[in-house]
Amino acid sequence: MMNLANFVTLRYLRSKKDSQLLSVIAGITITGIALGVAVLILALTILDGFEVTVKEKIINFRSHIIIDGFSGKTLKDDLRVEQIIQNSLGNSFSSISKFISKSAIIRSNSISEGVSITGIDQENDNSEFHKLLIQGEFNFTKNDRSCMIIGKKLAEILNVNLDDKLTVFAMLKDSPPSYENPPAIKQFIVSGIYESGMVEYDDLNVYISFADAQKLLNINNDISGYNIRLNSIAEIENHAEKLQENLGYPYYVRSVFKQHQNIFTWLELQKKPIPIILGLIILVAVLNVIGTILMLVLEKTSAIGILKSLGAGRKLVVKIFLLQGLYLSLIGVIAGNIIALILSLLQINFNIISLPGSVYFLSSVPISINPLFYFVVSATALLLSMVSALIPSLIASKIQPVKAIRFN
Repeated sequence: MMNLANFVTLRYLRSKKDSQLLSVIAGITITGIALGVAVLILALTILDGFEVTVKEKIINFRSHIIIDGFSGKTLKDDLRVEQIIQNSLGNSFSSISKFISKSAIIRSNSISEGVSITGIDQENDNSEFHKLLIQGEFNFTKNDRSCMIIGKKLAEILNVNLDDKLTVFAMLKDSPPSYENPPAIKQFIVSGIYESGMVEYDDLNVYISFADAQKLLNINNDISGYNIRLNSIAEIENHAEKLQENLGYPYYVRSVFKQHQNIFTWLELQKKPIPIILGLIILVAVLNVIGTILMLVLEKTSAIGILKSLGAGRKLVVKIFLLQGLYLSLIGVIAGNIIALILSLLQINFNIISLPGSVYFLSSVPISINPLFYFVVSATALLLSMVSALIPSLIASKIQPVKAIRFN
């Protein structure tokens, strides 16, 4: 019986003699399902891409857990503190790296900018900052001269390139400059330029060697804090709370999610409209399928009567129109998947859609292709389309043969 139902369904779909209006409506149904599936997949893909990309870039700048001093106070470089950190984290601990970070003013030939200058220990640095370099090298010394690495956006603002000179002005003792407390001044060579795609960071963060930072700021053996990397971030908040309890004042422990809470809250807010979008797409798909199958029932009323007069039962009629809905939905879902995949690959390879980095933290729309999204959206669309096709199929099965044959 299923073979017969499939045969009749394919005959209906391939028929060239029937109403052109029906073909147009079927085309609209397929297009509606395809666009709905494609839009939903792209929405999930972009949101997941935002979360993955932003999280990765932020962690590259620092680490999983950041320990610094309350109110920006400097901390003593104490091996006992590192031991407490390692004991508190146990097997979850991966690596620890000291850093120095202070606000400063950087000046080129004619332009000055406020920046956050960070001293990192190149040999023990546990960040993945070096992966962001687009020009130059991850090196803080060149021909016995101190070097720095700056962001692409800052380089454009200051109008500097590799090997150009920049002068840094920094406060000593965290006090405003005065006659008794003059600012620290040191000249650096640009040895590298990085780009994270997050304008907020690329025009603010400047990196120098740990030793140069200590000398520039005259803080002797003091540090600003520690970057800690874990083996897994599954329990990152619990680890941060435990470290805070064990270290106490003046140590201030924050996970990367707490330190950048505004960004991750913004990412969560972006997910809120998804149920609304999904609901609208489902509504359009359901109405399209119901309308198309009802039109098909009206168009094929006489044929239904002939089939029933020849002995076709209600189940066969239901299967015929369910298969009609399945074929239309399947074509639409496959087309939607293809559209979403093509657009995703185009964005990944050619960055067709750019974004204002000052608003979205990224300069282009990020894409994260996840097969699970394609499967879930496709399965949901097919299931709902089949359920919606069941209503007109049941109506068709109740048509009386005599009245159907006489129907015009």
